[in-house]
Amino acid sequence: MNCMTTQEISAQLAQKLTVQRSDYQRHPAPELSLRIQKLKQLKQALMTHQDAIIHALAQDYGHRSKDDTLISDILPCINNINYTLKRLKKWMKPESRHAGLLLAPAKIKVQYQPLGVIGIIVPWNFPVMLSIGPLITALAAGNRVMLKLSEFTPATNQALTAMLENIYSPEWVTIIEGEADVAAAFSALPFDHLLFTGSTRVGKHVMAAAAQNLTPVTLELGGKSPVIIAEDMPIATAVERLIYGKCLNAGQICVSPDYVLCPEHQVAAFVEEYKRQFQRMYRGDLNHNADYSAVINQSQFQRLLDTLADAKQQGANITSANDQDIDPQSRKIPTQLITDTTDQMLVMQQEIFGPLLPIIGYQSLTQAIDYVNQRPRPLALYLMSFDAEITEQVLQQTHSGGVCVNETLFHVAADDAPFGGIGASGMGHYHGKEGFQTFSHAKTILSRGKLNTGKLVHPPYGWMQKLLIKFFMR
Repeated sequence: MNCMTTQEISAQLAQKLTVQRSDYQRHPAPELSLRIQKLKQLKQALMTHQDAIIHALAQDYGHRSKDDTLISDILPCINNINYTLKRLKKWMKPESRHAGLLLAPAKIKVQYQPLGVIGIIVPWNFPVMLSIGPLITALAAGNRVMLKLSEFTPATNQALTAMLENIYSPEWVTIIEGEADVAAAFSALPFDHLLFTGSTRVGKHVMAAAAQNLTPVTLELGGKSPVIIAEDMPIATAVERLIYGKCLNAGQICVSPDYVLCPEHQVAAFVEEYKRQFQRMYRGDLNHNADYSAVINQSQFQRLLDTLADAKQQGANITSANDQDIDPQSRKIPTQLITDTTDQMLVMQQEIFGPLLPIIGYQSLTQAIDYVNQRPRPLALYLMSFDAEITEQVLQQTHSGGVCVNETLFHVAADDAPFGGIGASGMGHYHGKEGFQTFSHAKTILSRGKLNTGKLVHPPYGWMQKLLIKFFMR
C-alpha cells in the first residue's frame, strides 16, 4: 500500500471492511460449534508454526531470546485458547435478569450478540500475543476481524500472515500491513469496535479518528508503571521479584517496571543487589548471551541512548547492571540503573520502554504514594511488601490499571481477569470473560405473555396511575 495515495489506501481498506461486513450480515450469529472450530484451528496453527514465529521475531529484533518468545508470545495464546474453549458455552448463554414488581409479569434476559467487524492495531513489542490474544476473544464473541500489524516487524508479519491465511478466509480474518498512513486510514474505518495497543500519544490520534464514526474503542496504552518497595521488604527479595519484569524482552513491555520507589537508605543496596542478580541471570558477555533480547531497531536504540545521555548531562548517576559498555552492533543494553534523577530529565517524563531503570529514594510510604498520585495513572503498579496493612493502604490510595503485590508482569497472564488501563494508560478491558463482553453487544430483551399490565399506565391518566405512583414511590 506504500505506493498508493491516501485516498487509494482508504478505498482499499474500506473495500476489505465491506467484504467482512457483508459476510457478517449473512451469518451474524455464528453457532458455538463454528466458534470452537475456529479457535481449535488457531491453536493447532500456533503449535505448528511456532518455530517459524520464533525465527521471524529473532530476525526482526536482530536477536530475540527464543524463551522470551515462547513464554511471552506463544504460550499465553495457547493458554488463552484453552481457557476460552472451556468457558465459551457459558459466556454465550443468555443471562436471566430480575424484572421487578413494576414490570411484572415479564421476563428479562441479556443476550450477548457479536458486534460485527473488529479492528485490532498491533504494536511491535509482542506482535504475536497482542494480535492473536485479542483475535481469540473477538472470534470467540462471533466477530470478523481486521488486524493491522506493525511495520517494524516485517518478518513476523509474514509468518503470521502465512499462518492465518492458511486457516481463515479474508471474510473472517484480514491482515493489513503498512506504515503510519495506513494505520491512520485503518483507525478511521467505521468498525464496530477498535482495539489499539501502543503509546498514549498515538492512542489520542486513534481515539480522535474513531470518534468521527462513533466507533467504540479499547485503548491499551502504557505510561510509567512504578514499583514501590516498602520498608518491611528485604531488598534481595524485592529485586528477585521485579528483575524478570524489567529484563524480559529487554524491558520493551507496556507493563515493565518503569521506575522504583525505594526507601532512601536502601537505594545503594538496591543497585548492588540488582547487579548481582542480573549477572547471575545473564552470565558472561551479554552480546553473546542467547537469553537476553536486543532493542528492536536502531531508532529505538538511539532513543534510549539519548535518554541516558540527557540524564547524565543533568547530573544523574548511571550504573550498568553488568559493568559492560553498550555495544551498538548487538543493540543489547544491560539494565542501566539510574539514581539522582530529577523531574526535568527525559527518563522521568516519558515511558521508558527499554532497559533503563531509575531508582528514587523516599522517606515515608505516604511520600511514595503521593509521588505516584501526582502523575498520570499507570497501566500497572507493583508493590513489594508482606505487610497486610501497607498493602491495603497502597491499594486503596492509588489508581492503576492493574496491580501485582510481590511480583511484576504476571497479572497480564491471568486469563480469568480483565486487563486494561485507566486514564492516560488506557480505557476498557479485554482478556477472559470481560474481553468476550467487550467484543459483544449486551442486548436486553423484555418479553411479556398474554397478560398485559402495561396498559395500566396508558392514558387517560386518573386514579389508577396515581395509585401506582403512590405505591412505587415509597
